[in-house]
Amino acid sequence: MSNQEFKTPKADCSSCPHSEDRLKTKRCYPGDVCVRAMSGRQIARFFNVNPDLAEAYAGDDFWERRAIAARYLSQRRLLQMIGDPDEVVRRVLAYRLPVEALEALIDDPDREVRITVADRLPQDLLEKLVEDKDYLVRQYVARRMKPGRLFRMMTDPDREVRKTVAQRLPTESLGLMLGDAEAEIRQVIAERIEADALEPLLHDEDWRVRLTACLRAPLDNLPIMLEDPDEDVRAVARERLSDE
Repeated sequence: MSNQEFKTPKADCSSCPHSEDRLKTKRCYPGDVCVRAMSGRQIARFFNVNPDLAEAYAGDDFWERRAIAARYLSQRRLLQMIGDPDEVVRRVLAYRLPVEALEALIDDPDREVRITVADRLPQDLLEKLVEDKDYLVRQYVARRMKPGRLFRMMTDPDREVRKTVAQRLPTESLGLMLGDAEAEIRQVIAERIEADALEPLLHDEDWRVRLTACLRAPLDNLPIMLEDPDEDVRAVARERLSDE
């Protein structure tokens, strides 16, 4: 590559509205601290030194100026930017808007915006994202929703979402997930469900699930496990019975 491709972007100070005040007082510097350069780093440095000018760039034509300026704007001004056409700007809004205003971004087309919303939204509004098209958004919902409200997510199409549900669902409700298609999830259930409800998992097709169940099941259920096809499962059953 030529040296020209690595050249630091520099704006023309002669046409800059800040050449008389900020430049002369050394609050900006061409090629380093500059709001007019097409450089995110220079713009960020400029607003770091001159946060009072963020308002003037909230409606700028360049998306990166708007996005960086938004970090310094009042929440009242941010509310006026909810419909910004650029997703990077809206991502900043999702982090900085007051939580009571986040509902306006629940259906945002950008996944990162909705993930941030799911991470900050008040719990009583989280159910509006339960059927989001993106599994990562739903996973954030499953991590934050009140355990007693997770029933709608027990059959989520994504394994990781269901795993999160299995890790947080009230123990008395875990029996509803005994038939999950993924052994990894059934193993989580075997680790958490009441011991008296483990019997179905002692016959699971996956040896890891049976092993986990065998470690916790009542002793009365263990004699049959001495004939399990897996040696590790049989060993656990023998050890627990012999200890008794």
